[in-house]
Amino acid sequence: MKLLLGCAILLAVVAAVTLWRAAAREAATEAAFPPAGQFVEVANPRGGDPVRVHYIDEGPRDAPPVVLIHGASGNVNDWTLEIVGRLSDRYRVLAFDRPGLGYTDMIGRNATAEEQARLLADAALALEVADPIVVGHSYGGSVALAWSVYRPDDIGGLLVLAGASNPWEGSQGLYYTLLGNPISGPIMAALLSAWVPDETVTAAIEGTFSPQTAPDGYEDHYGTGLVLRRFSLLENARQRTRLLPQIEAMVPRYPDISVPTEILHGDADITVPLSIHSEPLSQAISGANLVVMEGVGHMPHHADPDAVVAAIDRLNVAAGLR
Repeated sequence: MKLLLGCAILLAVVAAVTLWRAAAREAATEAAFPPAGQFVEVANPRGGDPVRVHYIDEGPRDAPPVVLIHGASGNVNDWTLEIVGRLSDRYRVLAFDRPGLGYTDMIGRNATAEEQARLLADAALALEVADPIVVGHSYGGSVALAWSVYRPDDIGGLLVLAGASNPWEGSQGLYYTLLGNPISGPIMAALLSAWVPDETVTAAIEGTFSPQTAPDGYEDHYGTGLVLRRFSLLENARQRTRLLPQIEAMVPRYPDISVPTEILHGDADITVPLSIHSEPLSQAISGANLVVMEGVGHMPHHADPDAVVAAIDRLNVAAGLR
């Protein structure tokens, strides 16, 4: 009996320390990486209270508009290291945090790609941005595709960067399966938020960039701790583990996409393989231009930003936005 009582007390102490440490690390992260942009309130696609959407807005207000949508575990800072600066001299560039990530509110648990697309399309309209070139990376590519499928009248051009676009076999892996589970997820999120070492985070970043390496200063600029907040860990996992059926529902509608479309994908991407995703996507969308980037992994906008800017320039001409 004493042993059980002792174990219970120890467990309670560990839980209390973990929750305290997680909260302290979250507060420190938000102090070090405050919102980089502004906020706009948009109607919640599920109803209820409006959603505050965090966004960056750079460049001339009367220039052709470009919307940037980050991938899983991301935030707007992924774009501001280089891409925004390369575009903002001649485009109006908006970069949005997706729901539950960065500083955009959640719209509810497991925001679908369609709900996210509708939310961000409405945010763009609220900012008086019509028919933008929509650029999506990785999971953000799924959202960009959902934008073109479900809001076809509110998009001028589409650029998919290493985007998840077609069905795949297998699960997202044990890590995301456990983190996305309603029982194990909150426990795992608290432990990760409180105790994951910096070295593990750095290794994860380098794994995402492989076979390239992260640009100098990327980790200090990006704010990796933002995704290690408990609510972001959970929502990121829920979104990832529930994406497949949403992709399956969109695939039959890809031939209906009529806006100019560019697809950039590295042939060394093992996170979102080229042959499973972008190759069949390019065949499904009439007139889509697929650029295969030799030796490039999952971060094409950092590996070759010139190629991304060139694709946006081509879309600008094709869409007649100038």
